[in-house]
Amino acid sequence: MIHRRNLLGAGALGLAGAAAAFANPEKAADLAAPAIARNRRRFNMVTTWPKGLPGLGEAAERVAERIQQMSDGLMEVKVFAAGELVPPFESFDAVSNGSADMYHGAEYYWTAKSSAYPFFTAVPFGMTAQELMGWIDFGGGQELWDELSAQFGVKSIQAANTGHQMGGWFRKEINSLDDLVGLKMRIPGQGGDVLRALGGSSIALPGGEIYQSLQTGAIDATEWVGPWNDYYLGFYREAPFYYGPGFHEPGASLAVGMNLRIWEDLTPGEQAIIKAACESVNHTSLGEFTYQNAVHLDLLTREHGVQMRSFPDEVVSRMAEAAWDVRADSGRDGIEKRIYESFEASLKLMRGWADVSEGPYYAARNSNK
Repeated sequence: MIHRRNLLGAGALGLAGAAAAFANPEKAADLAAPAIARNRRRFNMVTTWPKGLPGLGEAAERVAERIQQMSDGLMEVKVFAAGELVPPFESFDAVSNGSADMYHGAEYYWTAKSSAYPFFTAVPFGMTAQELMGWIDFGGGQELWDELSAQFGVKSIQAANTGHQMGGWFRKEINSLDDLVGLKMRIPGQGGDVLRALGGSSIALPGGEIYQSLQTGAIDATEWVGPWNDYYLGFYREAPFYYGPGFHEPGASLAVGMNLRIWEDLTPGEQAIIKAACESVNHTSLGEFTYQNAVHLDLLTREHGVQMRSFPDEVVSRMAEAAWDVRADSGRDGIEKRIYESFEASLKLMRGWADVSEGPYYAARNSNK
């Protein structure tokens, strides 16, 4: 990869060299085209998202577009939606074994590989989007993530964030802890572990299979993201009660994972372009989700009669208790323990700041609405 500045310089040198060649033809053979040779890279990206899904699917497409734009077309990324090249939950293995070059998905889908992966998406009563970015970018999280993913031949980078998610869509109201016993809910990651601790059943389903599972009664409830994505998947038609807040994903980060061998074969400049493209989409998506969730929450309640509900205090309290145990159980030894300890230390530190900044601010703002 040759940067524009270098290309300009190479062009100037090329002109000077060409002039010298006319004066001394014997040196013409030394004037190489290497100064203008440009290597092209083409990558396949598999995703865990249904084709055309706003927000999540668009984030993957944006990463691809920005890599191509920033590289002046020298790097091309072809995006395959869930199931087009591999099943959604096989994206990680496809990249790990080299049958695909990149994936875009949620790291907690890979919990079977390591119990530490959910910390790089979201964990119950964990970090908000801003806090997660703070830990990964400045608190040592990226270095630990690199160490974890390298075990599987993958390089992982933040590449979108949904912000705070909703608690989910339910066929029936949740009025007490008893209503969670036997509940079949689509909820992945540590959120599913919390539900099981409260007597429910956690079922992992990709986005494209959720609606039909609600329709057939295979599940009683589902979480997905928030009003924007949920609106387009139509969950309100099958489960009219929309619960919040989302205890399980207070700021869900999505990621690009790249085959490590391919990543290490890139030049530093090419790696910088991919990182910059992912970082750009990461920040763009947070603002977009924040605004579009507000727009579509209004549509759901005003035009479709969705009934908003809050989890009872006893349910939230018990969820919080279970969440601490679930998080601790996921980090008992090895790299998992170091990731857990780093996450918890950073969360404690940043919670102290939130307690004197955003928390009081929201309370004050809401008191005058």
